[in-house]
Amino acid sequence: MNKTVIIQGSSRSNGDTSKIVNYITTNNAIDVIDLYTKNIGHYDYEYINQDDDFIELITDIINTYDTIIFATPVYWYSMSGVLKVFFDRISDLIRIHKDTGRLLRGKNMAMISTSNHDDLIDGFSMPFVESANYLGMNYLGDIHTYVLDNLINDEIKLRISSFIEKIV
Repeated sequence: MNKTVIIQGSSRSNGDTSKIVNYITTNNAIDVIDLYTKNIGHYDYEYINQDDDFIELITDIINTYDTIIFATPVYWYSMSGVLKVFFDRISDLIRIHKDTGRLLRGKNMAMISTSNHDDLIDGFSMPFVESANYLGMNYLGDIHTYVLDNLINDEIKLRISSFIEKIV
C-alpha cells in the first residue's frame, strides 16, 4: 500500500492552502505535516541548526511514506518561504546525512499550488521537478488550485479529485 503525506508549507496554518489540504484529506487517507508548526532553521554550511526539527522530521517522512505531496501557496511567483527553507535543508541529506538522503530514491513526489486565481505562471513547478530528478524520486505531477471568497469551486474540486486519484 502506498502511504502518502501532504507537507503543507504555508505561513498560515489555516489559510487557503489549508482549505485545499483539508478538502483532500476529508476524502482520502493522507496524513498532513504543517511546516509552520515546526522549528526548521535555514540551511547553512556550518550546520548550526542541527538540533532543530528538520532531521527528525525528514527521517520520519522517509521511513513512513512512499509519496510526498508538497502543498504551497504562491508567494511572489514562487513556493512559500517556509517550504523553500525545508527544501534548502534537504542539502543536509546530501552533505552530512547521506545515508538518510539516499532513502529518498524511488519515492514519489507531487506538488499542489494554491492562490486566489487560476493563473499559475509557467515554470512554477520546475524546482519540484528538478529536485525530484536530482534526488532520484519519481515526479508524479502537479496541479494549481485556487480559493475564491473562502470557497473551493466545483471545477477545482474535480481537478483535485482527478489529481489525487491519479497519484494515490
